Amino acid sequence: MFVDQVKIHVQAGKGGDGIVSFRHEKYVAYGGPFGGDGGNGGSVIFQADPGMTTLLDLRYHRKIKATPGEKGKNKKMHGANGEDKIVKVPLGTIVKREDTGQIIADLTEPHQQQVIAKGGKGGRGNYHFKSSRNTAPKYAELGTLGEEFDCIVELRVLADVGLVGFPSVGKSTLLDAVSRAKPEIGDYPFTTISPNVGVVQTRDGRSFIMADLPGLIEGASTGKGLGHQFLRHIERCRVIVHVVDMGAEEGRDPLEDYKIINDELGSYQIRLLERPQIVVANKMDLEHAEENLKRFKEAYPDVTVYPTTTIIHEGIDPVLTKAADLLAVTPAFAITDDEMKNDGVVYTFEEKKSDLQIQQVDAHVWKVSGPRVERVFDIQKLNTEEDYFEFANKMRYLGIDKALREAGCEDGDTVQLLGYEFEFVES
Repeated sequence: MFVDQVKIHVQAGKGGDGIVSFRHEKYVAYGGPFGGDGGNGGSVIFQADPGMTTLLDLRYHRKIKATPGEKGKNKKMHGANGEDKIVKVPLGTIVKREDTGQIIADLTEPHQQQVIAKGGKGGRGNYHFKSSRNTAPKYAELGTLGEEFDCIVELRVLADVGLVGFPSVGKSTLLDAVSRAKPEIGDYPFTTISPNVGVVQTRDGRSFIMADLPGLIEGASTGKGLGHQFLRHIERCRVIVHVVDMGAEEGRDPLEDYKIINDELGSYQIRLLERPQIVVANKMDLEHAEENLKRFKEAYPDVTVYPTTTIIHEGIDPVLTKAADLLAVTPAFAITDDEMKNDGVVYTFEEKKSDLQIQQVDAHVWKVSGPRVERVFDIQKLNTEEDYFEFANKMRYLGIDKALREAGCEDGDTVQLLGYEFEFVES
């Protein structure tokens, strides 16, 4: 089964908590803090595997989770780091965040790896907080949560040349004639329902990868037929071979076919018409083929046409030679318009938005919420005066004091956080 798009949930491992511990050894006076750091959580990593051709494995494993880091140990011993979860995917796989649509990985090289969800950082043990003013700190840091989100994994066939055209124009027959790929060939529309890929070699020894893509129809760029589902596979192709049924075997007009397919390629989001195109006039053995070819050249005098009869392997070599020549001078095209690629990663500038929310729920009563502050707050860790002091420092570091003052909070007001209430005191 060919699967080229899957929605999955990824969750990196939580960092281990640092611990509070003190050195208690004979003949060691005032041993001091001795708590170790927590281990870092494991990350979710995608790796390109040349031996894979489909995302079928991910279809049955839609929740991918890395292991958390261990808590710190006594004697300043570091907790073990969590194991990374490595997920193998085919070459040409793209990973996008579902919430923003941002591409976070583009795997095009064999065995290339990319961190999709980064593991949480381990918390520091109490020995890190020793100072001249506080020689025996009784608090330690909690490990941070790993990244967790839904993402869309898409496979975009990694081919140099893509065959496009209406159904039953002879694309599969052409691929079968020039490579060892064995696509299904039939005398009915949509014989090809998934991309077929083959290695092609020209007579002068040059080689490239050619993909036979499912037939397009009018409206493919807006979701009609199979076109919208498979247009994404043309995005990686540097050269497009446009196959036209010049014999009009299916009762369509070749000139209208050519116009419709180009309109669909131009309407697609990646501007596919910017790629060099080779027009192949197929089925020249049919009765009205020569007449239609003459009409085509009159309508499109600037378009070079290569007459072929792929079923008997006639006229194919000039097409392959032209494709190899174009590949030699055509660079790779960017997957998107506004994103820049670097080592397989696509970065998009986004202004960082604050996740802190402050709301006045009553006179002199304020509610604070947000993912970051809620991760820091743990009522079970607030047992001593030192714990409250450390928590207050974290709140100040996160900018909550400043944000409350700017919102109008005054000394003595009540601040609510996760169902608990605190008194706001300006320092």
